[in-house]
Amino acid sequence: MKKINIAVSAVLALVSGVVAADGLKPKPHYGEIGRRIAVMLPRHHVLNQPFDDRISQIAWTNIVTYYDVDRSIFLKSDLEELTAHEFTVDDEIKAGDVSFGYKVHSLYSKRLAERIAFATNFIAKANWDFSVDEYYSMNRKEAEWPATREEAEEIWRKRLKNEYLAMTLSRELDEEEKAQKGKTEPEKPEDEKKDGDDYKEPVLPVGDSLMKKYLQYFRVMTEPDEESVLQYYLSAVCRAYDPHTDYLSPMSEEDFQMDMNLTLCGVGAVLQMDDGALKISEVMPGGPMDVDGRIKKGDKIVAVKQGDGEWEDIMWHPMNKTIRKIRGKKGSRVTLEIIPRSDPSGATRKKIELVRDEIKLDEQAATGHVERVSVDSRNMNLGYVHLPSFYGTMDKSPDDPGFLSCAYDVAKYLADLNSEDVEGLVLDMRGNGGGSLKEAVLLSALFSPATTVVVIKDKHTSIPLDIPPGNPIAFKKPVVVLIDRGSASASEIVAGFLKDSGRAVVLGDVRTHGKGTVQTLMELGRKGDTEKFGCVKITTARFYRINGNSTQVRGVKSDIHLPSILDHLDIGEDKLPNALPFTKLDLVNMRRVWNLNGYVKRLREKSMLRTAEDPAFKKHMRKVEMAEKLFNRKQVSLERNKRKEMMKNDRLVDKEKEDEELIMSVSKRKNKDDVVLKEAYNVLADLVEMKKGEELPQSKSNWMDILLKNL
Repeated sequence: MKKINIAVSAVLALVSGVVAADGLKPKPHYGEIGRRIAVMLPRHHVLNQPFDDRISQIAWTNIVTYYDVDRSIFLKSDLEELTAHEFTVDDEIKAGDVSFGYKVHSLYSKRLAERIAFATNFIAKANWDFSVDEYYSMNRKEAEWPATREEAEEIWRKRLKNEYLAMTLSRELDEEEKAQKGKTEPEKPEDEKKDGDDYKEPVLPVGDSLMKKYLQYFRVMTEPDEESVLQYYLSAVCRAYDPHTDYLSPMSEEDFQMDMNLTLCGVGAVLQMDDGALKISEVMPGGPMDVDGRIKKGDKIVAVKQGDGEWEDIMWHPMNKTIRKIRGKKGSRVTLEIIPRSDPSGATRKKIELVRDEIKLDEQAATGHVERVSVDSRNMNLGYVHLPSFYGTMDKSPDDPGFLSCAYDVAKYLADLNSEDVEGLVLDMRGNGGGSLKEAVLLSALFSPATTVVVIKDKHTSIPLDIPPGNPIAFKKPVVVLIDRGSASASEIVAGFLKDSGRAVVLGDVRTHGKGTVQTLMELGRKGDTEKFGCVKITTARFYRINGNSTQVRGVKSDIHLPSILDHLDIGEDKLPNALPFTKLDLVNMRRVWNLNGYVKRLREKSMLRTAEDPAFKKHMRKVEMAEKLFNRKQVSLERNKRKEMMKNDRLVDKEKEDEELIMSVSKRKNKDDVVLKEAYNVLADLVEMKKGEELPQSKSNWMDILLKNL
């Protein structure tokens, strides 16, 4: 009966998805948005590139690749049909015609429905044979598009067989590991348990899980409304200039502002789509839902009511729009109709009213603490600050409610660390993708006297961003900076400045991400009082380190290489399509404010000797090497015994990846298994010993007052 119900759901989902996609048309004012973007891009982009056939061709490739990156949905005949627009996208948009984006979306939805229909039918009827020694190709980015429906279905047959086998063997290996341990993991003490810790997702048979996954996949990929399709299309057009130039629809602009401000107003829940409803995957501590206590992790939301308004059924509605119905102004009321997790039949319903409040996204905020380490029988107090992003409110001063500044937050941690008399600092910017340029300069000023931090060069001028004369120094002791391949943009400015000025030693992956460009948000206006046009984010300048080099593509190299598995991932600016090239300036006001760079050779030698003898670090390096082999894998076997042996070995790498994610979470920053952080403390301790207590000269000015004036 269950499989029949799933099959019926599949048919209904596929039919409704294709009908919805066919009915999507651009709204009348969308053409004007396109026209304005066509004017603004060549006028403001740093490249001075005209909006012409070259841009059209790249935009065409971008939109087709967005929808079908692994070349398994479209047929060659579809590409031939779409090719008619390859060199006309520019002319169409200049004329206010954005219909091509909707044509691509409609064709994609039609083809995806065919693939999912094949998948669900195949899963329902398959007689799996894993004795055949055949292989599944993991990466089809450079492959040919299938010529016929039969060729496409053969690609999908292997894809489904691969996933079914992987899921089956994964469950087997889980059971074998439990049997080897002889017991399950010890339970948390009652006083450490959070609500929802005891909740476990129901385990479906492998075939049912796979079918559910693809039905959900189809729903998500075909749910977009008119605004979302416009976002996809105009983003593809903007990214023809470079990967960071982008169109933000009104909804996307709202999300962008929330990311920068680290706040949103809502009920305090992380949601995901599940069988058409919104399932609570996490209740955020301190939010309205957590404080109320009646809604639990695993419950599902099926309807929403605003204040005293009417009920709105949200089943199978676009997730992005539904979430916005749950968000709202601080203090406003929203009532949710809930199916409790305890009743998977859905027969039980609860209606719960909540009052929306501001939710702080604390996981992206700075944190800090004192780390007590022992080096050569000597105990040291070392400071640690983790900065996940360069956040900051753009329109508020320190006295305003809701003001946020990462530089201000770090300054407070530095004050605390100074009061604890720490002897040095680890500034951890691993995974920091950047953010506010202003905050990057303010943060740099906490560690340095007056000098140039970075040079910004647009189409016309070069502007040095300086720390002003008389700048006091918030922290005057040795600093090491931790980076990885995920450290980008503003974090590269700070890491590059602290390295080039001799103020810090940089540790971590071979180099940072390599994003050396500046983006400017430009509003596109609106039509009347209701129709907002969104904004365009345009790369208007490049930034340069004080040694004259851009961080573009090349990034900032570490002084001491402490690799993570990210070192071998296919990430970085050089991997992005249409990335701007590396450039450099001839003359920059380079000033070394200290001499920590002079200790790098000795520090590197001591670190290499130490890590070569450290069992934990050697184990870490073996996993890094295994990860490199895994990431370079082109295909996997679909023969059961070969695949099981491969998966056993892969689990070591997967465990390392989980450890990396755990390490990079704010709540686990003291994790003893972070061997890279442990070695960073060792390097810092060596540096402290070599400096013999020497510090940067300290200004008599009050550095906190100076910082507040500059915010």
